[in-house]
Amino acid sequence: MKALSLKKWLITVLLLTILLVGTIIFCSFQGSADINFKDVIEIFSNPLSQNWWNTKAVILLKVRLPRILLACMVGGALAVSGVVLQALLRNPLADPYVLGVSSGSALGAIIAILLGLNINIGALPSIPLFGFAGGLLTILFVYHISKIHRKISTQTMLLVGVITGAILAAIIMFITSIADPNKVHGIIFWLMGNLSSQEYPMLLIVSFYVLIGILILLYHARDLNLLVLGEESAIQLGLEVEHTKKIAFIGASLITGAAVSVSGLIGFVGILIPHLMRMIIGSDHRLLLPVAGLSGSIYLMLADTLARTLLAPTEIPVGVITAICGGPFFIYLLRKKRKPIFL
Repeated sequence: MKALSLKKWLITVLLLTILLVGTIIFCSFQGSADINFKDVIEIFSNPLSQNWWNTKAVILLKVRLPRILLACMVGGALAVSGVVLQALLRNPLADPYVLGVSSGSALGAIIAILLGLNINIGALPSIPLFGFAGGLLTILFVYHISKIHRKISTQTMLLVGVITGAILAAIIMFITSIADPNKVHGIIFWLMGNLSSQEYPMLLIVSFYVLIGILILLYHARDLNLLVLGEESAIQLGLEVEHTKKIAFIGASLITGAAVSVSGLIGFVGILIPHLMRMIIGSDHRLLLPVAGLSGSIYLMLADTLARTLLAPTEIPVGVITAICGGPFFIYLLRKKRKPIFL
């Protein structure tokens, strides 16, 4: 692994941050309603005038911007989670769904939909709260079952996660098959990935949890570099392997649960972006984590913009776009480089 200089880290992160801001601006102008740069300047430069409340202002501030920011948050969370899980399980094909967290969040949200809980609990929508609770319960279950003699077995964790995800997916299919036909469409649309606008308070709270989780994982980036060498090598180098695995597992699972609770199931972001970024910049997690997070945000914002504009006014679930775009490209990457390299 090559040494990482501070200059390289700053330049890379800065360039991607500029690209991220540019993508947010670009996506803000895309849609069935014609909103140009002049309109945006007018809206924000005259906050006390009637222009603030015109149709374009409402579309930009109440519809597009929350959705774009949600895509930014979810894409970054899924990509960072994918990087961590691939390092934790030493498997380049691992993604946030492999541990069943996404399925747990989906099941929680579906239960809220079926119970008709389209209400606010306090100031927060109930469906995302139920989704987060489902993901959290799944985390605790997989973590508890994976402990053998007070140690976490990564192989056992992988198997338990896959089995748990399969069981939860079967429960979701059963519920969908017997559910009220009037609610089935909403459930299926949510399962395919749905970034419909959330209220700003919910967006801020979920973003707070995701940001805290990412910062914790960034703090342990050096430990992840040691962990991918193998547990025996990491122990010899002085790493507390079990502690690191616990932090990485919980951190990645929590940010996944938080993201999925407001977005539904969106595939390929957590597997494609980490794999692609690792091939471009290498496997040093001090740089790989922020680069994957920023790239995942950009990718999902563009995918969601395509989903809502391609057949406008009809909206395509963003999970369909990420699968159609990400699947073939990932197959191409595997064909080009059959043996993914971590180090």
